Amino acid sequence: MQPSPNAMDREFSHSRKAVEQELEEFFTFFETSSDLMCIADISGHFKALNPSWEMTLGYSNEELISKPYVDFIHPDDKEKTLGVIQQNLKLGIPLFNFENRYRCKDGTYKWFSWRSNSFPEKEVTYAIAHDITERKQMELEREQYYTFFKTSSDMMCIADPNGAFISVNPACTEILGYSEAELASKPFIDFIHPDDKQKTLDEMARQQKIGSSLAFENRYICKDGSCCWLSWGAVYNKDENRTYAIARDITDRKKLEEENLLLEQQLQHAQKLESLGVLAGGIAHDFNNILTSIIGNADLALMKINPESPVIHNLHNIEQAASRAADLAKQMLAYSGKGKFVIKDLDLSRLLEEMLHMLEVSISKKAVLRLNLSPNLPPVEADATQMHQIIMNLVINASEAIGDKSGVIAITTGCMDCDKSYLEGTWLADNIDEGLYDFLEITDTGCGMSKETMAKIFDPFFTTKFTGRGLGMSAVMGIVRGHKGAIRVYSEPNKGTTFKILLPASAKPVELFNIDSSKNNWKGEGKVLLVDDEETVRGIGKEMLAELGFTTITANDGREAIEIFKQTPDIVLVILDLTMPHVDGEQCFRELKRLKSDVKIIMSSGFNEQEVTQKFAGKGLAGFIQKPYKLSMLKDVIQKNY
Repeated sequence: MQPSPNAMDREFSHSRKAVEQELEEFFTFFETSSDLMCIADISGHFKALNPSWEMTLGYSNEELISKPYVDFIHPDDKEKTLGVIQQNLKLGIPLFNFENRYRCKDGTYKWFSWRSNSFPEKEVTYAIAHDITERKQMELEREQYYTFFKTSSDMMCIADPNGAFISVNPACTEILGYSEAELASKPFIDFIHPDDKQKTLDEMARQQKIGSSLAFENRYICKDGSCCWLSWGAVYNKDENRTYAIARDITDRKKLEEENLLLEQQLQHAQKLESLGVLAGGIAHDFNNILTSIIGNADLALMKINPESPVIHNLHNIEQAASRAADLAKQMLAYSGKGKFVIKDLDLSRLLEEMLHMLEVSISKKAVLRLNLSPNLPPVEADATQMHQIIMNLVINASEAIGDKSGVIAITTGCMDCDKSYLEGTWLADNIDEGLYDFLEITDTGCGMSKETMAKIFDPFFTTKFTGRGLGMSAVMGIVRGHKGAIRVYSEPNKGTTFKILLPASAKPVELFNIDSSKNNWKGEGKVLLVDDEETVRGIGKEMLAELGFTTITANDGREAIEIFKQTPDIVLVILDLTMPHVDGEQCFRELKRLKSDVKIIMSSGFNEQEVTQKFAGKGLAGFIQKPYKLSMLKDVIQKNY
């Protein structure tokens, strides 16, 4: 039975409406889709484009249709795109997830993922593209981050709130020495230096509160036991509950900062000592002038008085007191760094053997003294009195550090070759050069010192005792500095202290000196010009010279001395003070030598002979006498140069 014409019309009408509705729906989808949709012919031109093309690339549809679509593709993607299209046309297989880049009208490029199907018999291709530019950018950033993470010389890591490493980059293992597995095996707080753990925990809490950290520094313990300083920057991601952190190894910078700080402290200390040294030297100079008068008068009185006189005992007491005062002046000169008075070639080991009994009676009964002395040490050019002072100061300090408990004081001597790196860790390092040094090391098992105390032990007037002047260690430093030496100090609380004194070794053999070379009955004659700005020195000096047979003319400064010398041609000797107002001893010396080149001049000063005479090296200085002096000392120096 055939359907009626009306039924066929109705069915056709219904089918037509369905097709029209589908076409309308497709057209709506085509026009409104956010993805790019197109129809292209096999010649490589667009035939139809939806509005998203213009919205995404910026070109009008007419501009896109006017050229082959391959002209809009990134140069690096053209060959790949053409190859895929040819394969699609040849095989007739739908294309999925093919990616390439299209140029926008503003010159930028966007990434697209394509799905297409070709119909060779119709010579057309239907395609749809999704904009994946943001995804590609994220992938690129992720790849760049991964490359940066793996190749960075800085440490990078991700950690959870419990302090465990989730991920670390290779720099972490290179700097710290642990493998990734070792770092992840326990909380990272366990790798941090004990002194920095609490502040690190506080910083972690602060990070989680505010989200970031700026220039936080701490120390990590490396696998080899060393410590490295790290400077951290960190961000806490609350959503992920993770901390992302980067750290730079600043160990070298910290070391440099410590070295610069040490140099700055040494410079400040040197400046402090220099200022007080000038003061001490000036006081010692005036003090020596007074002592010259006291000692000289006592000396003359003892020569002239009846041996049976009851006042002889008082005069001897004056001499002894003045001698102690002279020793105090020497300490002040030592503090000023100008205290090398009687320079000899000394064997430190022999010096300690001679001092042994004095040291034993000076220390606590509970302290045991042990000597570890090296035989055949090269000599040092030093003043024996000042070496005694150094040793006594350090040994007494060691005894006091031991206190009422039992302990040991060990004194060791030896010789070592010191290079620049070793000397950099010493006090007074800027004062000395590389070379061979004798060392005197005094070690105790006493209470030790903190770093804060060690930094101040050589400060003037600093003391850890309840009483005392606090000048002992300052004087030690002054003596060592005057001998071109250095000091190394090792100490820890409750672990004892070691002082190591370094003194430059002499190339000369040890000599024995005969100090008794004078003739007791020697007398001179002629006129002597005595020049000194201190009246008491001129007075006692004139008496001493008269005792030696000389006629004395005095002058109170260099200017007056020059005028007297011009008017008195028969002067046989000049005794000239170094430090005077108006015209000092050095200026006066030059002028007297100009007036009479062969005049004999003996320089007088409270400072040491070595420092004074080096100013006149090669200029014809006849001799030197150090204040305060006795008649016998004056006689010796004049006799040698008369």
